[in-house]
Amino acid sequence: MIRAESLTKLYGALRAVDGISFTVQPGEVLGFLGPNGAGKTTTMRMIAGFVPPTSGRAEICGFPVDDQPIEARRRLGYLPEGAPCYGEMTPRQFLGFIARVRGLDGERRRSRLDDVIARLHLGRVLDQRIETLSKGFRRRVGLAQAIVHDPPVLILDEPTDGLDPNQKHEVRELINAMAKDKIIVISTHILEEVEAVCTRAIIITAGRIVTDETPAALIRRSRHHNAVTLRFEQAALLREAAAELRSLADVEHVELDEAARAVTAFPRGSALIVTAVADLAGAKGWPLSQLHLESGRLDEVFRSITEQEAA
Repeated sequence: MIRAESLTKLYGALRAVDGISFTVQPGEVLGFLGPNGAGKTTTMRMIAGFVPPTSGRAEICGFPVDDQPIEARRRLGYLPEGAPCYGEMTPRQFLGFIARVRGLDGERRRSRLDDVIARLHLGRVLDQRIETLSKGFRRRVGLAQAIVHDPPVLILDEPTDGLDPNQKHEVRELINAMAKDKIIVISTHILEEVEAVCTRAIIITAGRIVTDETPAALIRRSRHHNAVTLRFEQAALLREAAAELRSLADVEHVELDEAARAVTAFPRGSALIVTAVADLAGAKGWPLSQLHLESGRLDEVFRSITEQEAA
């Protein structure tokens, strides 16, 4: 597992990380979230052994990062912020160098290089200098070096930063494929990424953990959880529909979005109102283009938690 115990980092009077503790087990994909400056990257650097903590300790697969750094790093694949590479090298040269550093040779070296090159679609840029590559390709080269030795632990800081939507999807699919037998920690500010790949989410602010839950549990905290949105073909019916929806017993309040020709009904407490709303819409013969049951909005929960902590 990964274990962090009371990790703290001070930069002069600034307390960048303030006593963070957690463990991550095999098969878990942990999303590490927080506003800019919350301490996400500093925490990941301490766990990876690239920044010493002011106090506290971290372990990777039972090896203390401070006392047994080589053994800890043998089991770690790390994608740092910005994916630093040797710009004068080509991806072929750079990945070959990383494979040698990692102790890979012979058929094992060839098979691992072939695997990461294929998985990250690097074939057409293998012999192009890294400094000339697009940000997205440099990011993919950085991810390739993190997984070339097939480590049991991955720490990935913004793994899809700079990728286009198709490339983001490919990397998320790769993370999902690796997740079943690895421990993966991902720092990201892309909340849809948390829903797509993470089994657990930690939110930190001001260097402290404020939430540690599954993404599904976080989404259920959204005020939009189990709300029902109706989109109308004609905007003229919005106010009439809103008044009718307010009359339903389990509807707490109703919001209009005239630009989108939509009305959203919010349930009272944990009530399920979708059947009542659908029955009302059918009885009234409203011309709808969509009737949608909301699962919840992670961005709304994230804002609520971090703004409350800041206040």
